[in-house]
Amino acid sequence: MATGMDATLQNSTAEAVSAELSQVPASRFAGKRVHFIGIGGCGMSGLARMLLDAGAIVSGSEPKPNEQTLKLAKRGVQISRNQMGELLNDQVDLVVRTAAVPDNNIEYRAAQKLGITGVKYARMLGMVMQERLGVAVAGTHGKSTTTAMISYALLRCGVDPSFVVGGTAKQLGGGSHSGAGKVFVAEACEYDRSFHNLHPRIALITNIEEDHLDCYTKGIDEIIESFHYFAGIVPANGLILANGEDANVTKALAGLNTPIELVGRKPGFAWSVGEVEQVDGCHHGVVFHHGKVLGMLKPALAGAHNLFNATMATAACVACGVDAPAALAALGEFTGVDRRMTEVGKYNGATVIDDYGHHPTEIQTTLKALREKYRPSRLLCVFQPHQHSRTRFLLKDFASSFELADQTIVPDIYFVRDSEAERQSISSAELVARIMANGQQAVHLPGFEQIVSYLKQNVRTGDLVVTMGAGNVCDIGRDLVGG
Repeated sequence: MATGMDATLQNSTAEAVSAELSQVPASRFAGKRVHFIGIGGCGMSGLARMLLDAGAIVSGSEPKPNEQTLKLAKRGVQISRNQMGELLNDQVDLVVRTAAVPDNNIEYRAAQKLGITGVKYARMLGMVMQERLGVAVAGTHGKSTTTAMISYALLRCGVDPSFVVGGTAKQLGGGSHSGAGKVFVAEACEYDRSFHNLHPRIALITNIEEDHLDCYTKGIDEIIESFHYFAGIVPANGLILANGEDANVTKALAGLNTPIELVGRKPGFAWSVGEVEQVDGCHHGVVFHHGKVLGMLKPALAGAHNLFNATMATAACVACGVDAPAALAALGEFTGVDRRMTEVGKYNGATVIDDYGHHPTEIQTTLKALREKYRPSRLLCVFQPHQHSRTRFLLKDFASSFELADQTIVPDIYFVRDSEAERQSISSAELVARIMANGQQAVHLPGFEQIVSYLKQNVRTGDLVVTMGAGNVCDIGRDLVGG
């Protein structure tokens, strides 16, 4: 396996990319009528704006109007509040639906009766990416933050990319954007192998671990195989940027002919970062490319993992033709994605944080970063397990993830996608029992109201309360602070 490109090839790649940025071709969607079922979602609304800018005639449906649908409506997009198909006719060329829209959805079935071609969001994301210089960010952890970092740095450096991030960021004005430039940065999710639909010129792989085991029933080997397929999509004139310290990533890259640059925290990789200081939990370091010093990287986000994420983002920006010092400076200004160690407010002298972490590794990494940044007298973690299947598959790892929490409070498991049989197979009470068996303090409080009441009675000055999970656990922190 190639471990990196030499400087000549890197320079030629950057020059080719830079030349392409000003050559935005006419879109095949110009003049086409495209209808989005569920147009209000972050990714769907972002694609809708990109198609509008490409000259397409866009319509959609959204049961829950929001800021995104309002902005689209102001641009002349017809949007229905139901999904009955009243905006569909035989003049519509394409219907796009989110993964949450089932085959028996009334509007989707109406489109089928009219003979309209239908595609899922992931396929449409790939179709749009084919027309641009695609940068796809994959990995079990760090996708949203790294995607947002790249997008922000490119914006600050004048590239004006389009992007779709799996979360919102204030500095980005949301989670998606239709830019005037040709670069398109997108989060590449491995669930249901949706990232196989993408067509990146530059692909990033941050790490690979067991997750989504309801989809990858054969375990880690099947996941590695899926990432190998994704990496294999990158063309010979493209570039793969990957975690050189992850053994599973190494396996996923085996046998590929595409240029690869590995990224690590120690010398010997094409890209490396040497940590030199820690300021209020934020890790700063010197970035090297093929042994050459590019400059200091000073992320404003806590945790050693974010120094690594920012190094990956630096490499992606340079591959897009951006000057390295400019990228490093911009990345030092980025303040994060919503629900990633986000401060919610204060209650009774305690700081309340919200985080999206829902995998054992994410929990451990986040709790460590929070302890470094806030140095609390006590850390209380309210963790909402996401999916019964994930909880069952990773139960042992979850149980050992809360060593850095003084107490873990667990509501009922957030139910999504699983079967009723899976729902009956495990409970939060079992997770709490396992945590306590490891010598940690934990309690199962089924409902959010119970947890808010418990916290109001127990938190005190100097405490740090973190709500954590991919479900609606964020409501607890808001209710606590608001109350």
